[in-house]
Amino acid sequence: MSPRTNTAAATSTWQLGDLTVNRVGFGAMRLTGTAPFDHGVPRDREQSIGVLRRAVELGVNHIDTAAFYFSATRSANELINRALAPYPEDLVITTKVWPGRDPSGAWWWATPAQLRGQVEENLRQLGRDHLDVVNLRVPPGRRAGSIGEYLGALAELRDAGLIRHLGVSNVTSEQLAEALAITPLVCVQNPYGLGASSEDRALLRLCGELGLAFVPFFAIAGSGRETGPAAHDSEAVHAVARAHGVSVAQVRLAWTLHQGPHVLAIPGTGDPDHLAQNMAADALRLSEEEMAHLTSLRPAGAS
Repeated sequence: MSPRTNTAAATSTWQLGDLTVNRVGFGAMRLTGTAPFDHGVPRDREQSIGVLRRAVELGVNHIDTAAFYFSATRSANELINRALAPYPEDLVITTKVWPGRDPSGAWWWATPAQLRGQVEENLRQLGRDHLDVVNLRVPPGRRAGSIGEYLGALAELRDAGLIRHLGVSNVTSEQLAEALAITPLVCVQNPYGLGASSEDRALLRLCGELGLAFVPFFAIAGSGRETGPAAHDSEAVHAVARAHGVSVAQVRLAWTLHQGPHVLAIPGTGDPDHLAQNMAADALRLSEEEMAHLTSLRPAGAS
């Protein structure tokens, strides 16, 4: 592996517990195909491996993944293992549990007792003896309920040495409060981007006040989610991109990073050119006027 060029290493950092990460990381979901999971055409294996290695060369030391990121012929965790093991000492790999997929690709949701098996699956695929950060990913249908039993099970695995730090994903402020009453956390990973609701913005601010990293997913895709068209690609967003000579995706990432020093980005791609653009977003400085205008945009289709 060639030496790092430190494009991101010279930029701002944040602490995930005792782990220091650069604020622009890498999301592994898209490594397995041209669309997430088993939809679309599988990416070239060597290209995906090359993108991972290039990301680390550019300064990425925070990779977000999951055992359920796989297609018929590709597994994100196994690609990470193949590309980067033996792992750099400063590399932080974050994964998530509770959702799972069987070999056919069908989704299932673990019981608290099954979380250990999901943790061990990630360990086996990544070739590690512990996981740096594990996020408890809350199902869409459980965002009004308790997550205490599940988080307690993960805390036991942390105490057993299988996990270093814990986080939560797709949670409400009430669930975050419940989680913090059970165990220390280092991050909250929730959907966030242009057009975020007032509730989402309040949770982002709360994380800053608590010293927790806020790690948005779908920051580029917006309300279109992972497979739909990006919301807010209005003339206003394009105008900012033209003014800076950058892509719309870079504007959306830069806006997200401007939300606070505790906000991390994990844009994913299987394209080397897009990788370089994403990494450059941290250096993009938006004016107060541009920030205010972008913040005022509403989700596509909102009344």
